[in-house]
Amino acid sequence: MSADNSSRTEEAEPGAEDGRSAAAEEASAAASRKREQRGWYFYDFAVSVYSASVLTVFLGPYLTSVAKAAADAEGFVHPLGIPVRAGSFFAYSVSASVILAVLLMPIAGAIADRTGRKKPLLAVAAYTGAAATTAMFFLGGERYLLGGFLLVVANASLSVSMVLYNAYLPQISTPDERDTVSSRGWAFGYTAGSLMLIANLALYLGHDSFGVSEGTAVRICLAASGLWWGAFALIPLRRLRDRAVVREPGAAPAVSGWRQLVATFKDMRRYPLTLSFLLAYLIYNDGVQTVISQASIYGSEELELEQSTLIGAVLLVQVLAVGGALGMGRLARVYGAKRTILGSLAAWAVTLAVGYFLPARTPVWFFVLAAMIGLVLGGSQALSRSLFSHLVPAGKEAEYFSAYEMSDRGLSWVGPLVFGLTYQVTGSYRDAIISLVAFFALGFLLLARVPVRRAVEAAGNPVPERI
Repeated sequence: MSADNSSRTEEAEPGAEDGRSAAAEEASAAASRKREQRGWYFYDFAVSVYSASVLTVFLGPYLTSVAKAAADAEGFVHPLGIPVRAGSFFAYSVSASVILAVLLMPIAGAIADRTGRKKPLLAVAAYTGAAATTAMFFLGGERYLLGGFLLVVANASLSVSMVLYNAYLPQISTPDERDTVSSRGWAFGYTAGSLMLIANLALYLGHDSFGVSEGTAVRICLAASGLWWGAFALIPLRRLRDRAVVREPGAAPAVSGWRQLVATFKDMRRYPLTLSFLLAYLIYNDGVQTVISQASIYGSEELELEQSTLIGAVLLVQVLAVGGALGMGRLARVYGAKRTILGSLAAWAVTLAVGYFLPARTPVWFFVLAAMIGLVLGGSQALSRSLFSHLVPAGKEAEYFSAYEMSDRGLSWVGPLVFGLTYQVTGSYRDAIISLVAFFALGFLLLARVPVRRAVEAAGNPVPERI
C-alpha cells in the first residue's frame, strides 16, 4: 500500500511541476504585459497635449492672425497663387493635413503589419510631429506659409502615429483587459491635456511678469507642446516591443496596404447594415471633429474672446468629457447605445444653434457652450465605437477597425472644408458654425434608419439586451 502510494506520488510530480511551470509562465507574461501597458499609456500622455493645446486652443487664432498680417487690402493671402481669405487659411490647412494622413496611414500600417516593426515607425512619426510642433516657435510676422506647412506635417504625423499606437492594444492586453487598458490610456491623455493647459494659462496670463510679449507667450506654448510630445514619447518607445511576424510573399507594403483596405470595404458589402452605420458615423463624427478644431477660431474671431477664456473653456471641455462619457454610458445601459447616440446628435445640433446666437464679448456664455460640448463629446465617440464593435463579424475585428480608423480620418477633412468655404463665401463665422448642423442632422437621419438588432444578427453576433 505504501509502495503504491509512493508510485502514484512520483507519477503525479511531473504534472505538478508542469502546472507550476505554466503558472510561472503565465505570471511572467502578465508582468510583461503590465510593463508594456504602463509604457503604452504614456504615448497618450505625450501626444494629447498637441490636440488640447496646439490644435484646439493656440494655433488656430495665432495662425489666422499671422495670415491676416500677410493679407492684401481685400483680406486675401495667396498660397501657390490661389486667393484664400485669411480667415479660412487654418481650416484649409487642417483639411490638407487630413488628406496627407489618409495617403500615409495605409502605407505605414502595411509596412508595420508585414515587418512587425511598429516601434521604429512610431518613433519616426512621433518625432517628426514633435519636431514640427516645436518649430512653431518660429511662427511670427507674416510666415503663414511656414505655419500651414508645420500644421500639415504635425497633424499627419499625429494621425500616422496613432494608427501605430492603437495597433499595439491587442498585443499588450487580453480581451478581458482591453476596455480597461484603453480607458486608462484616454485618462492619461486627458490628464496631460489638462496639466499643459493649466501651465499654458499661467504663462499666457502672466506673460508680462515673465518679460515676454503675448505673441511670444503663444509661440512658447506651441513649442512646449512639441517638447512635451518628444520627451514623454521616450517612455513607450523604451517599454513597447515588436513581435516577429510570418512574412508572406506578395506585393510591396504600400500596395498591400491599399489592397487590404479595398478588400475590407468589399467584404463590408456582405454586411450592408454595418456599412450603413459606418456611413452615418463618418458624417456626424466629421461634424464633431470640425467643432473641436474650429471652436477656438469662432471664439476669438467672431465672439472676440481673450485667449485666456479659450484656454479655460477647453480645460472645462477636457474635464467634463470624462463625466459625460460615463454618464452617457449609464444612459446607454437603460435606453440602448443607438438611442443615446441619437440623443447626443440632437444635443450637438442644439449646441451649435446656441453657439450661433451667442453675443460677442460674453465669456460666461462661451463657458456654457463649452460645458454643453464637454457633456456630449466623450460619450458620442465612445458609444459609437462600442456600437460598431457589435456590428463586426467575428475574426475580422482588427481588419474592420482599421477601416473604421481610416474612414474616420479619411472623411474628417470635409467639415473643415465646409467651414472654410462658408466663411470664404459669407465672411461670417456664425454662418460657418451653423453650417455644421447639416453633419449632425444627416448623421441622425442615417443612424435612425439602421436597424441595429438586425445588423448585429447579420454580423453573426449575440444581440445585447439593450442596443
